[in-house]
Amino acid sequence: MSTLTEHAVLDALRNVREPELPGDLVSRDMIKNLVIDGSRVAFTIELTTPACPLKDEIEADVARALKPLGAETIEVSWGAMVRRSGPNVPQQQVLPGVKNIIAVASGKGGVGKSTVSVNLAVALAQAGASVGLLDADITGPNIPQMIGAEGQPKATPAGKIEPLERYGVKVISIQFFVPEGQPVVWRGPLVGGAIQQFLRDVDWGELDYLVIDQPPGTSDAQLTLAQAVPISGTVLVTTPQDVALADVAKALAMCRRMNVPVLGIVENMSAFVCPHCGEATEIFGRGGGERFAREQSIEFLGGIPLDVTVRQGGDVGVPAVAQREPGPAAQALTSLAQTVAARVSVRAANQQQPVLSIS
Repeated sequence: MSTLTEHAVLDALRNVREPELPGDLVSRDMIKNLVIDGSRVAFTIELTTPACPLKDEIEADVARALKPLGAETIEVSWGAMVRRSGPNVPQQQVLPGVKNIIAVASGKGGVGKSTVSVNLAVALAQAGASVGLLDADITGPNIPQMIGAEGQPKATPAGKIEPLERYGVKVISIQFFVPEGQPVVWRGPLVGGAIQQFLRDVDWGELDYLVIDQPPGTSDAQLTLAQAVPISGTVLVTTPQDVALADVAKALAMCRRMNVPVLGIVENMSAFVCPHCGEATEIFGRGGGERFAREQSIEFLGGIPLDVTVRQGGDVGVPAVAQREPGPAAQALTSLAQTVAARVSVRAANQQQPVLSIS
């Protein structure tokens, strides 16, 4: 009698742990559409994010669990059901269809925060997630150029603003509404009002992730966002040198004061990789972001090398992760997106537990 029964297969899969979350694949109800045909076993694993970085590890563990039962062919398909993360507060009604809000912040300009925002959003969309990108830098918007989105949004039949779409990402920016080259010279209350309108009056639809590119600093825009919507987590962006780290420390302090969760810090421009010989030169210093993360007890999400293709892509509206021949920076940015998605999934799984703020 064959040992490949549904009961035996599910019992064996109870030994396969979900690498990021507590529990196993069966107890977490991640096994779907199980089919057993002789020595062939096929099923779908429903992940908590399509950008899961540990699919290979899970698949190897599945094979080790099922081979002893006589499974000669194991066919694993991947699905995803992104859970809502962040505090369950009334403000969520502002964005009822958005499951997770990821803010990207920095203490100063010029560290590549918008580059990280664009590539994070596009990489998540490439993985199969539904993604939006909100350019909250009202007085210095550059998301449209970096993602290659042009035109003016239209109104929906319900009277809302329909975001433009590029690389599978829904995009909104004040740049879509002002003539090219015209500055947005607004005081703080107007900036906050514009951000609230983008949150309230844009037809975002159903999104797994809304990435918000914040302006540098700690002022009206950051306050508005922290008070208007439940942010699932903030990604802090810095470069290795001390002046950038001093400013990102202020951004971290603001997040803690406002009880905004921080997913971790990413070090951009960590080194220049020579396109000819592949040698890395640490132009802006070494290890500053990782040292800062250790001192502040937050996670170091990785380093992104200084790569000329990132700058070239940003100038012409082709994000690094969407280029035909992705370089080392694109690979690091894709890895960052997977890590961020995994951390948000962990937060979603633990959202009924008290969220401890670091102080």
